[in-house]
Amino acid sequence: MNLHKAIRQLYDEAVTIRGNSQDDVVVYDINYEEISITDWDSINAKITELDQADETAETNRINLKASAKAKLIAGEALTEEEADTIVL
Repeated sequence: MNLHKAIRQLYDEAVTIRGNSQDDVVVYDINYEEISITDWDSINAKITELDQADETAETNRINLKASAKAKLIAGEALTEEEADTIVL
């Protein structure tokens, strides 16, 4: 979940995260002491950044698969990256 990723990226001391929304999330450090999360604007911005990165990665994966398929149909050689998308 990108909420958890965002918190981990912005709070180095975060070890355990419970909850799935701003209203119920609780973050603990290595000593299981609660960390106060106050900068929700930064966390929400990081979530947006992570969501966009996920979307870009998925679009790139889809495009790479389509390129590999088109090359296979045309009898052209695939790049290693394209071949990796179709290897089961």
